[in-house]
Amino acid sequence: MPKKLSAGILLFRMQNDRLQVLLVHPGGPFWSKKDEGAWSIPKGEYGEGEDPLAVAKREFQEETGSDLQGEPIPLSKLQQPGGKVISAWAVSGDLDPANVKSNMFTLEWPPRSGRLQEFPEIDRAMWFDLPTAKSKLLAGQQPFLDQLQRLVSSAGSLANSAPCDQ
Repeated sequence: MPKKLSAGILLFRMQNDRLQVLLVHPGGPFWSKKDEGAWSIPKGEYGEGEDPLAVAKREFQEETGSDLQGEPIPLSKLQQPGGKVISAWAVSGDLDPANVKSNMFTLEWPPRSGRLQEFPEIDRAMWFDLPTAKSKLLAGQQPFLDQLQRLVSSAGSLANSAPCDQ
């Protein structure tokens, strides 16, 4: 069976001299009451032969309704406990979470009810400082935060935030 591949964007900014990252909370009934360890970077799966950076940009746009303006900085790939490999790019930028508009997905809910309902792929987005982000982010994605912190520490100029087109 082919390995599952996913690509995403870790948007970051400096706010009051503190590094912040934008995380998204998955929509739908399974995630509605989950918070700690349930958030993610905006990302999505792709197939062999697709360009991971193009997928990451597309998924960011689909999940937030915003286009990226900053220069993507590649982060090291992460293999998740289930085998999925995530490619991610850090991008310095800014957007207002109140303006986030996600795409929708259809799910039979409740299970075996025969009723199809639509849910947003993400139900909210928020900026978090790194200590808070580490508690909110899915465990398998947390190493991206450490990579970002090292990048920003070694090159402070990375943190000049450009607005995203909303």
